[in-house]
Amino acid sequence: MKLKKLTIACGGTGGHFYPGLSIARTFQKEGGEVTLLLSGKHSLNQAKIAASYDIKSLQIPSSPRSLRPRGLFRFIKDLLSGIIKARKVFKEIRPDAFLAMGSFASIPSAVAARSRKVPLFLHEGNARIGKANILLSRWAKVLAIAFPPVNEHKSKVQIKCIGMPVRPELLENKYTKKEAIEILNIKYKTKFSSERPSLLIFGGSQGTQIFNEIVPKQISNLDSTNIQVIHLTGAGKLEMVNQGYQNTNCSKIVLESSPDMDLFYQASDIIICRSGGSSLAELAIFSKFAVLVPYPYSADGHQEDNANFQQSSGGAQLINNTDFTDQACETFLKTWLENPSAIKEKAERAGSLAKPHASKDMLALINTHL
Repeated sequence: MKLKKLTIACGGTGGHFYPGLSIARTFQKEGGEVTLLLSGKHSLNQAKIAASYDIKSLQIPSSPRSLRPRGLFRFIKDLLSGIIKARKVFKEIRPDAFLAMGSFASIPSAVAARSRKVPLFLHEGNARIGKANILLSRWAKVLAIAFPPVNEHKSKVQIKCIGMPVRPELLENKYTKKEAIEILNIKYKTKFSSERPSLLIFGGSQGTQIFNEIVPKQISNLDSTNIQVIHLTGAGKLEMVNQGYQNTNCSKIVLESSPDMDLFYQASDIIICRSGGSSLAELAIFSKFAVLVPYPYSADGHQEDNANFQQSSGGAQLINNTDFTDQACETFLKTWLENPSAIKEKAERAGSLAKPHASKDMLALINTHL
């Protein structure tokens, strides 16, 4: 194996950090030495998460792009500071390769890697190649991508579709629906049944407001005694959502967030969520059909591109944010409850998209091009 030391820039949102962390954990487990380069407002918390897995991380200065004089000055200042610090890191660590997981937060480290002649590799977590990866592709050895790209022509380097790296524990997939529900009943003191239909709702880092407002209200209009609901509300929304479920008779688990996503996926028959790259990868791994409501403010509309890909397989239904109305939600829920077997068939199509070895495939791709 040529690759023994790897640095990964995965600062920015969770959509950049967690896939990078998954690759780092896989590489470390295989005996490699890895360092994460983190930037942005979440970097301190991300460093703590990395440390919990005994993975070393360093902070690299970066700022959001801005055309305003003060913001532009800060952007340039932090860009130069980031390049200088990253150059020192590369001189000290001497990695065999550098992997950037997208986001403009990775640019200072990528420029430093090029100046130190460290081979550059890219990963794109969406169907649309982002601006940062388009810019960096002219220097890269290869660009790996989670889904077939809709703007392949903009890349200056070979593209390889390997999938989205997900947390190793999610790949274990070790519970049946019945077993997952038994564990949830003990942990959350619920009375879920594996015989009743279960709905999971979550929005991830890109917002849950529309789900919080509409879904509880529409469930209250149905015979909710036959539905089980797991609803992740997002920070600060728990009380509001609990109030929305007051007029229902459904069994439910309502939380702001939870580390039990593997249990929630396995306990659920159908899902309502956004269409970030990691969410779609997890839906495929767990073979779950979902109603995908793309976050309307995602960069260049990339969540809609992701959802279009998932829908094209027959494993999901795309409903645009403006079209996710009370009526649309009610229609979808009634259709599901009246014909649950049809959803099971579509869930199998979602499972056909799974790429559970994305982390290992990324490392193998780097090895191939060194």
